[in-house]
Amino acid sequence: MLDLTKLARQMQGLSEHLSSEFAESNRRLELAKEYLKQAVEHQQELIEIQEQWRDRILFANATPLEPLETCIDIPIPPKVHTVISTDGSQIAPNHHEIAYCYLLNLGRVVLHYGQNRHPVLDSLPEVFYKPEDLYISRQWGLRTEEWMSHRRTASEITVLAELACGAKTEAPALAMVDGSLIYWFLDQLPMDARDRILPPILEAWQQLKEAGIPIMGYLSAARNIESTNFLRLLACPHSQPNCITNCPDQLDYVPCKKFDNLRDTTLWTTQLKPGQRGAIWRSNNRILQHYEEQIVYFCYVHVGTEIARIEVPNWVAENSQLLDQALGLMLAQVQKGYGYPVAIAEAHNQAVVKSGDRNHFFAMLEREMIKAGIKNIGTSYKEARKRGSIA
Repeated sequence: MLDLTKLARQMQGLSEHLSSEFAESNRRLELAKEYLKQAVEHQQELIEIQEQWRDRILFANATPLEPLETCIDIPIPPKVHTVISTDGSQIAPNHHEIAYCYLLNLGRVVLHYGQNRHPVLDSLPEVFYKPEDLYISRQWGLRTEEWMSHRRTASEITVLAELACGAKTEAPALAMVDGSLIYWFLDQLPMDARDRILPPILEAWQQLKEAGIPIMGYLSAARNIESTNFLRLLACPHSQPNCITNCPDQLDYVPCKKFDNLRDTTLWTTQLKPGQRGAIWRSNNRILQHYEEQIVYFCYVHVGTEIARIEVPNWVAENSQLLDQALGLMLAQVQKGYGYPVAIAEAHNQAVVKSGDRNHFFAMLEREMIKAGIKNIGTSYKEARKRGSIA
């Protein structure tokens, strides 16, 4: 139980800390706005410096492909269109349960607008119990739970492509996922493990490209700092932004870190009006070196309730008509969902495994084990004890 009396004593210190953080955040924001004004005047020069020294710059940064002051109104989408989304959930493996296995549940949503067609609202469960599924990750030093999460990411995209291509009509369509298209976790994986996750994803993207259906990653409350880090090139006191030589082993106290992790969304909130997007940026994250030709671009959009980060592959960003269409459909989804894309929210609702679902899953598993003649079925004493209390 949570002791609220003891907790209340700590609230005053927390509120004082948050107040101080808020004031410091405002200071950083005003400083970033001043640097942004200077960067607008020297944008091309900064890009050339960035390209020249990209291998020596040690902080994450992106490249603007349009003027930094870009503020473009997103067009109204056509009334007849289709939006597709998938999301995943899981039951993690647990040695204390009646059997060591895990389950992935993929929520699938296809919403047709202005077409008099029934939507798709369902989920696709899959149980993994074979040794090659449960223990393959150990050769790479990965926990089964971690590998399960990576497999779920790949499955979400492959199912999304199958679903979108199967639902394709003459009407414009958009495939949406919750979260980033830049899979940062891949950078920490051994090559053999990465090759089991990334190629199916890129193949699914290629299927969507051939079908003419844009894929989009929608990030709410994004914590990225790639575009504000571009301003650090202007704040560098050295003649050359050679981090390795000028600031070795000083990444926490470097002189160019004037904004101290100021989020991109905080800065662009001051620049964009509702219904507008900012400049298109190319991400320079090193994991994208393994994406072949499909580099990820992003922009920030004021969707009315917040500044959302929108990520798309290069073949979407470089096609202005396809990009405008995708952004229009995205904004309509946010409006229909009262601040968050309704297709993504429904895909999550279809995917989520509730406690009752979890109990039914293990009850079904127990029945199958009894049919197979397995005896002494049950959870560990630890698990059984944790589920009840005599106190």
